[in-house]
Amino acid sequence: MIRPFVPWPDKRLRTAAAPVEAVTEEIRAIWADMVETMDAMPGYGLAGPQIGVMQALAVVDCSEKRGQAVKMANPQVLHASVQLREHEEASPNLPGVSAVVERPRAVTVRFLNEAGEVEERDFVGLWATSVQHQIDHLQGKMYFDRLSKLKRERLVKRAGKMAKG
Repeated sequence: MIRPFVPWPDKRLRTAAAPVEAVTEEIRAIWADMVETMDAMPGYGLAGPQIGVMQALAVVDCSEKRGQAVKMANPQVLHASVQLREHEEASPNLPGVSAVVERPRAVTVRFLNEAGEVEERDFVGLWATSVQHQIDHLQGKMYFDRLSKLKRERLVKRAGKMAKG
């Protein structure tokens, strides 16, 4: 099921998601909805709070053919590379705007996988950017929080003007 996006500035987008105690059928059903919603955008990732699910759930799929989504509960970065990578980021919660954000090029992430097991995985390039973007959402942060105050204010103002038409 494709779920609606929580519109900026909804307070849920500024609220940290609750940890997932265990991977259940309900969690797997939410992940399935998240993958369907992400693919419909189309986008490279989605975090629970973006669709009003206040649990630490994220999905990421940066594969060319799609269908390779990594489903994560309670993801946390264990290690980040010193080398940075720039990528133009956006969010369906604040449509019509984007900004170039600099993040570590590679990260090692620990999370609960679909089987409910703790997994550690390395992500590089676009995969690493998307995973970090989703973890930010789970912590109540938006990609534009990584911009300077002036750039952030301009971006939010521009999005507001676009929303009004």
